[in-house]
Amino acid sequence: MEYTIKQLADIAGVSTRTLRYYDQIDLLKPNYNSRNNYRIYTENQVNQLQRILFYKALEFPLAKIQSLMQDDIYSELSALKEQQELLQLKKQDIDSLLTTIDKTIRDKQGELTMSDTEKFAAFKNAKLKQNEDEFGTEIREKYGEETIEKSNKKFMNLSEEDINKMQEIENDMFNNLTLVKADDLDSVAAETVYEDHKKWLSYSWPNYKTEAHRGLVDMYLADDRFAKYYNDRAGKQVVQLLHDVVYHYTK
Repeated sequence: MEYTIKQLADIAGVSTRTLRYYDQIDLLKPNYNSRNNYRIYTENQVNQLQRILFYKALEFPLAKIQSLMQDDIYSELSALKEQQELLQLKKQDIDSLLTTIDKTIRDKQGELTMSDTEKFAAFKNAKLKQNEDEFGTEIREKYGEETIEKSNKKFMNLSEEDINKMQEIENDMFNNLTLVKADDLDSVAAETVYEDHKKWLSYSWPNYKTEAHRGLVDMYLADDRFAKYYNDRAGKQVVQLLHDVVYHYTK
């Protein structure tokens, strides 16, 4: 089968403008252009578009999708299997949220009473999953399975008050982190950053150790993913400062 750009757009449920843009950025090129300069797509492009839309459904950025589509080693079957796994995980998250919503509705109607832990279980599960997906390998190698499992269990048992307090402490830490001067680590702002970060960790760590705290900020400094979180939150480069503050107060 061959399709014009309008026909393919109708079948896929996307706009012709989208397909033109994909052509422009070399994400999805037509098989050929007709004499009248119409873009013509065949089965190969149909399959490619399906893959692209799967990735978009998983909220992959276009740059990531382009990289995956251009990888000759990455087979279409491998892509489908990965997409299936990711969608199943996403479905689990949605199912968990729906369960929480259902319980909340029944709680409001007086049919049951939700505990604070139940109210936030889905959100905490989602947070743990996100952390596991992004940093699981690194933190498990560094701290061990048992420590991480204990930390996750402690986090899951946090109350609404605990969650709110964690957020307040983290916000205060970031506010003070922007005030810290690299040549003045004895300042009130620097000491507050250390104390806040230590308190924040205590909500999920089974027990606090200065060596572990130093190891964590070493990881922040070495791994761009950790650095990005802190730098983005602060609106400036602060990871080196946080690292130096922790080392200064854990002498």
